[in-house]
Amino acid sequence: MGRLFGTDGVRGVANADLTAELALGLSVAAAHVLAEAGTFEGHKPVAVVGRDPRASGEFLEAAVVAGLASAGVDVLRVGVLPTPAVAYLTGALGADLGVMLSASHNPMPDNGIKLFARGGHKLADELEDRIESVYDEHRTGAPWDRPTGAGVGRVREYDEGFDQYVAHLIAVLPNRLDGLKIVLDEAHGAAARVSPEAFARAGAEVITIGAQPDGLNINDGCGSTHLDLIKAAVHDHGADLGIAHDGDADRCLAVDHLGNEVDGDQILAVLALALREADRLRKNTVVGTVMSNLGFKLAMEREGIDLVQTGVGDRYVLESMKEHGYALGGEQSGHVIILDHATTGDGTLTGLMLAARVASTGRSLAELSAVMERLPQILINVRDVDRSRVESSTELAAAVAEAEAELGTTGRVLLRPSGTEPVVRVMVEAADIDHARSVASRLADVVKSALG
Repeated sequence: MGRLFGTDGVRGVANADLTAELALGLSVAAAHVLAEAGTFEGHKPVAVVGRDPRASGEFLEAAVVAGLASAGVDVLRVGVLPTPAVAYLTGALGADLGVMLSASHNPMPDNGIKLFARGGHKLADELEDRIESVYDEHRTGAPWDRPTGAGVGRVREYDEGFDQYVAHLIAVLPNRLDGLKIVLDEAHGAAARVSPEAFARAGAEVITIGAQPDGLNINDGCGSTHLDLIKAAVHDHGADLGIAHDGDADRCLAVDHLGNEVDGDQILAVLALALREADRLRKNTVVGTVMSNLGFKLAMEREGIDLVQTGVGDRYVLESMKEHGYALGGEQSGHVIILDHATTGDGTLTGLMLAARVASTGRSLAELSAVMERLPQILINVRDVDRSRVESSTELAAAVAEAEAELGTTGRVLLRPSGTEPVVRVMVEAADIDHARSVASRLADVVKSALG
């Protein structure tokens, strides 16, 4: 797998790349590294461990729990819960470590390990690097220092986590959802119980699809990456809106009553205005990424809200928010972070807040999301090229400059080398989709000739 930790933990095909041995070893390494860093401060450490419903999560959870307990960490097993629920419980219970087993929106054969520090925040890069280094040291022969007797960790089920998390979601809602009919697509994932319960307790009439996880059907033709089912369900049930999650429910996309997709940029726009109205949009700023639609940027400018853009990835959005004290940020894909109430993207919370805005204003989601016009966006992945020369190629720079001049203020060009494969991503936005496609195609040809 190369470097183990990516931008969102460790991922791979379960039982091929991500084995029980790897999960156990990483868990022991994490316990040792956090102890070295002084995280445990002389007390017996506690970890919260949760997972999504993937079949492989059963044996990987067993491996993680065994590794932590063998390193002297007491374990609270919260079972199948969303990633943001594990992050929340890590903070709420004063735990020293949180572990979530999930590969998010990836297909069922994949799985992953996400680690949260005390407070429910993602581990710093340097801690991940140290954990990987310690794991490698011991994998190649260095013995672990293992506790015995009363020093080993104890393991217990923590079934209260479900109700604690749902109660938290309801407590932070600005208003109830009475009178709304909402379709929820749970992607046969980690929010299959949580999300319907939360929306129902908030007063909504709830119709659920994709809420029968069997360990094998997660993300299979449903959820936030496959919106056709929820669009049809919203139409068939005459619902006010639909909310779609991914496998671990850290993201949310929506569908309005007309069946139109409402993406992460549009959700951010709606919530930014709601937070500003409540005087909770700190520094009058929302955080997006360089992939945010130009229509979102133009809408925020028109509304007098500042936009800060980071690199692609919710961790970079979160880093900017924490560093500067911003309240709201997210990605077009539906990772939305409401920092006053969550330490990571929370799809159920986002959906609840979006529905609350519909309920409080009496306006449809279609009307609210019209605050921004989503400009046509064309993305072409140019493969088998030297991505390292994107910045240094004068031929490419000239082509980009020419395209930007042609598009003017109503369009945008972004060339981005992939971080994991020999691919350069060419993204073009324009007021007209045919124009965007034409410019993107020309730039892709220049990328091939200049970097091939």
